[in-house]
This record gives sequence, structure tokens and C-alpha cells, in this order.
Amino acid sequence: MATGAVPASFSGLQMKESGLGFGKSMDFVRICDIKRIKSGRKKISMIRNSNTGRDIVELQPASEGSSLLVPRQKYCESINKTVRRKTRTVMVGNVPLGSEHPIRIQTMTTTDTKDVAATVEQVMIIADKGADIVRLTVQGKREADACFEIKNSLVQKNYNIPLVADIHFAPSVALRVSECFDKIRVNPGNFADRRAQFEKLEYTDDDYQKELEHIEKVFTPLVEKCKKYGRAMRIGTNHGSLSDRIMSYYGDSPRGMVESAFEFARICRKLDFHNFVFSMKASNPVVMVQAYRLLVAEMYVQGWDYPLHLGVTEAGEGEDGRMKSAIGIGTLLQDGLGDTIRVSLTEPPEEEIDPCKKLANLGMRAAKIQQGVAPFEEKYRRYFDFQRRSGQLPVQKEGEEVDYRGVLHRDGSVLLSVSLDQLKAPELLYKSLATKLVVGMPFKDLATVDSILLRELPPVDDNDARLALKRLIEVSMGVIAPLSEQLTKPLPNAMVLVNLKELSTGAYKLLPEGTRLVVSLRGDEPYEELEILKHIDATMLLHDLPFSEDKIGRVHTARRLFEYLAENALNVPVIHHLQFPKGIHRDELVIGAGTNAGALLVDGLGDGVLIEAPDQDFDFLRNTSFNLLQGCRMRNTKTEYVSCPSCGRTLFDLQEISAQIREKTSHLPGVSIAIMGCIVNGPGEMADADFGYVGGAPGKIDLYVGKTVVKRGIEMEYATDALIQLIKDNGRWVDPPPAEE
Repeated sequence: MATGAVPASFSGLQMKESGLGFGKSMDFVRICDIKRIKSGRKKISMIRNSNTGRDIVELQPASEGSSLLVPRQKYCESINKTVRRKTRTVMVGNVPLGSEHPIRIQTMTTTDTKDVAATVEQVMIIADKGADIVRLTVQGKREADACFEIKNSLVQKNYNIPLVADIHFAPSVALRVSECFDKIRVNPGNFADRRAQFEKLEYTDDDYQKELEHIEKVFTPLVEKCKKYGRAMRIGTNHGSLSDRIMSYYGDSPRGMVESAFEFARICRKLDFHNFVFSMKASNPVVMVQAYRLLVAEMYVQGWDYPLHLGVTEAGEGEDGRMKSAIGIGTLLQDGLGDTIRVSLTEPPEEEIDPCKKLANLGMRAAKIQQGVAPFEEKYRRYFDFQRRSGQLPVQKEGEEVDYRGVLHRDGSVLLSVSLDQLKAPELLYKSLATKLVVGMPFKDLATVDSILLRELPPVDDNDARLALKRLIEVSMGVIAPLSEQLTKPLPNAMVLVNLKELSTGAYKLLPEGTRLVVSLRGDEPYEELEILKHIDATMLLHDLPFSEDKIGRVHTARRLFEYLAENALNVPVIHHLQFPKGIHRDELVIGAGTNAGALLVDGLGDGVLIEAPDQDFDFLRNTSFNLLQGCRMRNTKTEYVSCPSCGRTLFDLQEISAQIREKTSHLPGVSIAIMGCIVNGPGEMADADFGYVGGAPGKIDLYVGKTVVKRGIEMEYATDALIQLIKDNGRWVDPPPAEE
């Protein structure tokens, strides 16, 4: 690989024996044949470059003023439109996978693989639902033996869907099952390395090389067998199961994930085996997106063209799981990345197929019409490391009668559209906005909507409706009304929605001086039309590209807008305004919001969301908005769950236990709980979690604080209460609010 990180203050070095060289200019360092080296007292860890043909990489500061340099590399075909990345075709049984083919849909069985009849039945259900590929866990010799019966039984029933063996810790099992299954998934973090102990280990170059030689010795027989039988392979890195060796060099990071996979890929290439794909899964969509981008950027440098399997692992269930998957998978599909996908849900596997199809169709359609915007130069967006662009929150101005500082939230804002009908029942409206009610009066709470949009203001003589709005404004909730409404039925202290035409014609000057302005724009306007933004004091911008637009891409127009704002030092907050059509299915709305707004928020672009859908439940829209912000690692308003989707390794009823734990702990915003069916990805995949509930043995649960096991072998019937006590012991528990009558 040809990336690395060096201090920007590092002036230069030449090592004749390695050919390593640094050449520094004002803006970047060029690095050739990157290795782990020492210079004086400075130890610099970098990634080896096995490609002798393209050994120059341009680096730039990770952020303004940062001493850490990162590569400025191409990670997709186009930043201004969706163009599918060109890949080779990999054959998985009779299913071709790659850029010349549809995005393939897959899921994973949850049955015990040794139960041949149950597994065959579940595979048939999955195939009938429309999956292209199905994966089975194969953890031991008995499961591997069962795979032969499963394959034969399916063939006899005329089911030729390709089968994938999921392998962890068991090279001998992989060799056995490769004789009958179409594809082998290996986890580089535990195929040849021991289970990570999360110890900081020091390796000399010789030690590291010996480890690589050990991996090659263990992995080579499987590669040769896959070549012999015409099998495919997935080199599937998980953020949660990197080896200690990788983490000691690269940290628990996206870069470590990429290098872990590349070690195995180099062995495949050395043996002239190319029928493989990559995956870079994480339970955190932000980490997942960064890892895939780094992977592709390095493949561009190396000249590699292997397909990608996309997925957010341990995404959870229901809307939460669909939202996390849409954020991670949808973001990459918008950039033309991804050739097969899985939406990992803590639900029956066939339930994963429909959201998978929705995401795949979205990605293929965008690529087919090359959805995007006219070319523009991009200089400010961070591809590989999250750095949020935080718009300037409103500050109080002299003479203002109400406090506008709460109309936006520092961690991400939720805006909703309110109708005149809702104003007829003020207390119900206050509750639906998630305010606290004290003697019928609203007050903002942790997950209260920050501002509301009224397409139509109540008549001037509708005292009850106007009093309801006045009370909201008094607790610093923003009320936004269109210019025409505010001019004809003025509402004191309302913010006014204007478009660029109303600004350029000066129509907004009919408003009283000092009126707060909210500007709605598309993002693809000519730059000269955007110039007026330099001359007004907008409280926020609403990025609003109508869904009726076909070839113009919402994500790309927003990126263009953010580049313009950065280039002109305009730090006004930007809200992603999504107006969904009437009749949209809930899953489509969640996936559309996650893909179109999430793709920007994971890059730190945006300060909140305003989701409108005419016939959708108000509470659903509010919850979806907050889920979107939390999924993008912004505003945390409820307990975060990392919940695996279950497989044949799972040691308890994951859906039942997950529901039980959620029922008792869902009121703990800021607390993250991992619910893991087994230990395969256990401690590592809980990297983001504060507490872990992990199947340790049949009927037994191990409890974790972070990555450390603190209680082992708890009887399952007592385990949920023990988890709650553990949360209490660590000072993270609060009693749930009393139920409202």
C-alpha cells in the first residue's frame, strides 16, 4: 500500500538500503516505498508499498493546522456524479459479481448448520425471497460435514443459489468446506492470528515479517484449493476483530482494517488467485465508510479492481438497523462503490432481503443515469477522517425580544413541518414535538424538536393557534414561515423562509428590519446566484432539491454547496431538507433519508435534518430524524445498541433477548450496549459500546465493560438484571421516567 502518516514537521530522510525517501514541499510530502522506520527518537509507522510501478502519493494535513498527513487520493470514479467503479467479474458459483452485473443481494442463515433440514428450509425461503447468495456459519468439522448434505439437498430440490461458508479461527474447516461450497469468507483478524487480547505489542521488523510468513503458510493451502475447485473468496475485515499485531502497528482504525485485508490479498495475488472480493465492515457507519474509501483509494494506487461486498455489521433491528445500513451502504453506493450488499438485522434473515433490494435499486438507478451535478472542484471535504463542519449557531442580537439561541442544536438539529390542524390541539402538538409539559406549558427536553416549519400561518384572529406558537417561541423553539405568509399574516418573532429569487429581487426587504431569515436553495444554482449569500445574515440554509428531479443528485449538489460555502468562508448552518412524496413506504423513507442525508452527515457536512412526508405519522418522522443524527454519530438522544444479526453460532434467542434488554434500558441516552450472540466478533465489535452482553456458552452470558469481561457464566435468566446492575455500578443508570397516564 502507498499511504502513511508522518509529522508535517518532518523535513527529510533517505535510507539507501530500503530506497525510502521523503521529499517535502510547502503543501505535501511525497513518499516512496513506505516502510516502518526510525529516525532519531521518532518512530513512524507506515504501510508497505508492494507496487513498484506507482510509488508516489500526495499527502496533505488531516485537518487545518494538523501535523498528521493523510493521502489526498481518488476513492471513487467521480465526486460530482454516481459512476460505478469498474471491477473485474468474480464468479460465485453461477452468479457473476462485479461492476458489469447487478448489485447482488445476500443474507445469512440463523439456523444451527448441523441441523440440515432446518438450514435447507431456511435457504429455500431466502432464495424464494430473491436473494442471490446466502452465507452459512461453519465453525467446526461437524458443521463442515453437514454442508455437503445441505448442498446436495438443495441441488436435488432445484435450488442452485450459491452458498458461502463463514469461517473464523478454523483453517482446516475452510479447507474441508471449500470442496462443496461456492465461496469462503475468511476474517483476516482471526484466520491465522490468535484472538485479539487488546494488548499493545511491540514488533520488530523481523517479528512482523515472521508473522506474515506464518499467515502465508496457513492461508496458502486454502487459496490453492479455491483455485483447484473454482471457488470464490471474500477477504472480510471486521473492525471488531483486528489482530493485536495489526492494532499494535495501525491502531483500531480503518487503516488497520485495510492493511489486514491487504496482507491476505497479496498472498492471493502471489499465488495468481484473483477470484475474490473485499469487505470492510464495522458497526459504526462512519468508520465503515472511511474504511471502504481507504480500501478503494489504495486499490486505485495499486491498480487493483476487485469487487466490494458492503455491509454495516451488528446494525440492530427495526428502523435503527435499516437506518444504520442505509447511512453506511447508501453513502458508498452514491459514490458508485459496491457490488454486493447485506443489510444485517436482528430479525429473520428473509426480512433483510427487501431493504437490501431497495438499497441496491437505489444504487443501480443512480449509476445508470449517472445522477449528479455539473463538475466542480472539491478541496475541503474530508474523505478518510471525520471532521465536522459546524455552522455558526445563532447568537442573540441586541433588541431581540426572544431567545433564538435554541432554534438549532450544537450536536445536530431536528426540524419538522407542522400543519394548521395540529395547532388546533396544542397539548397534543407539544407532546408530539417531545417537549416536557408542566401545567400544560411546553419546555424543551433532551430530544425535543428544535424548530418547526409552518407552510401556512393561522389567521390573525386565531388566538388559540397563535398562543400555542407564542409559547413555543418563548422556549426558544424556532418557528419558520414562508415570506408570503409572514407578509400577509405576520407572526411576531417568526423566522422567515425565503428563496434566492426573493433575495435577489429584494422582496425580503418588505419585512421589519432584523427579521431572521432562513434561505432555501437547491445547491446546483449558478455561482453568481449564490453570491447574494455573502450579503445577508441568514440564520440557516435549507438544502432542498425536489425528489421530482431525476438526473440531478441531492448528495452531489450538497457537496457543491458546501464547497462554495467553505471557499467563501460562509459558516452558516445547513439543514438537509428532504421532502418525500405522498404514499412512500416507511422503509423507503428511512433508506432514502439515510442515503441522501446520511451520506453528507458522515462527512461532517450538515447541521441537521428536516424530513417531510405528507401522510406519515408525526412521531415516526421525529424518531427517524433523531435516529439519523445518532446513526451519523452526531446527537445522542437514546440508548445506542450494537446488536448482531444472529447466525448458527448464536447461543441464545437474540431477537427475544434483544427486545427484553431494550425494553428495560432504552431510556439511557449516551449509553451504548452491545448484544452479541457469541464471541466471534465479541469484544472487538463492542469497541463503540460501554457495556456488553455476550453469549459465552449455551445458556450462559458474559458481561463486559468496554472490551473487558467482568462477569462470566451468568445464568441467562439472571443476565439482564445483572447487566442493569452493572450499568448502575458504573454510575450510568438513571431511573426511567414515570409513564404518562
